[in-house]
Amino acid sequence: MSARHIILDRDGVINEDSDDFIKSPEEWIPIPGSLEAIARLNQAGYQVAVASNQSGIARGLFDTRTLNAIHQKLHRELARLGAQVDLVAWCPHGPDDGCECRKPAPGLYRRIARRWNAPLEGMPVIGDSLRDLQAAWAVEAKPILVRTGKGRRTEASLEDPRVPVFDDLAAAVKWLLSQED
Repeated sequence: MSARHIILDRDGVINEDSDDFIKSPEEWIPIPGSLEAIARLNQAGYQVAVASNQSGIARGLFDTRTLNAIHQKLHRELARLGAQVDLVAWCPHGPDDGCECRKPAPGLYRRIARRWNAPLEGMPVIGDSLRDLQAAWAVEAKPILVRTGKGRRTEASLEDPRVPVFDDLAAAVKWLLSQED
């Protein structure tokens, strides 16, 4: 079986979100069922990437060492379930920096696709904010919205009925895997 690929946003999809940013490993709290959902993706043969805007770095709220510690916690928690994230891509820039990697720009998704040597067209991308969906549309990936994090607010303004919407990552993964049966 050839590898399948999926891209997940981090804050608001895998872990609880905060308008004050996730600034430490202690503030990184998994959403119930999200780590188990990643384990199910792994068991189904998916390679999983995380693509995350981390403007808290540009804002001076935390540094890359702290961000790495947060991601180490993610990896440790997944390892306890026999699961993994294969790749974490993040943008350190602020909203006014004009970079190509900060979502809604698709640079993070393109970086992941290059690392995997995989096409983005049709690749599932699960996010909770409009910018996650916009980046997916820009590369013809398949956007999926979850209501956790900023998802309910995003759903209220979403004008594209083709975007599937689910209560959380666990429900989105259950649906995604059921589409393959």
